[in-house]
Amino acid sequence: MNKSDLLKWLKEEYRQWETLLDQIGPSRMDQPGVNGNWSMKDLIAHMTYWHPRLTTRLQAAQRGEPDPPPPWPPHLQTDDEINAWIYETYHDRPVHEVLEDTKQIFQQFLAVIEGLPDDVRVEEVQHNDRAYYVVWVGEKRFPAGEFFDHFHDDHESDVRAWLAQIENQ
Repeated sequence: MNKSDLLKWLKEEYRQWETLLDQIGPSRMDQPGVNGNWSMKDLIAHMTYWHPRLTTRLQAAQRGEPDPPPPWPPHLQTDDEINAWIYETYHDRPVHEVLEDTKQIFQQFLAVIEGLPDDVRVEEVQHNDRAYYVVWVGEKRFPAGEFFDHFHDDHESDVRAWLAQIENQ
């Protein structure tokens, strides 16, 4: 895969993501039960606010700099602690703000990928009948599809089951 193909893949994944969000609709975004007591908005925030970390790390690697500090408090070390902080920080934000942040953060990530050299190494890794894409900057690897891979692997089945349940009510 080359950079152009990766960009096409990312844009198609985002188009499918927006189609799902349109199917859910803004009026159901705050409804709990998607993942435990999380609403769809909470899940979107959870996925969205991890993503700037990838973007800033990729930018730093391009400049030959060390990884920047994470956007959450430095005392938070485990995924569960970070996820709890993201939930508490963004739970009360309006849906339209979370959705707008998601769009902006994705656009920032796309801009970083577009700014990579055309001959950047993009590796396709097959795992559990799915392709994952890794961008190499020097000796560092970055999961280019992290947002979508995490959704497909860890949340999509719950979201689709929740959506089917509420559509049948």
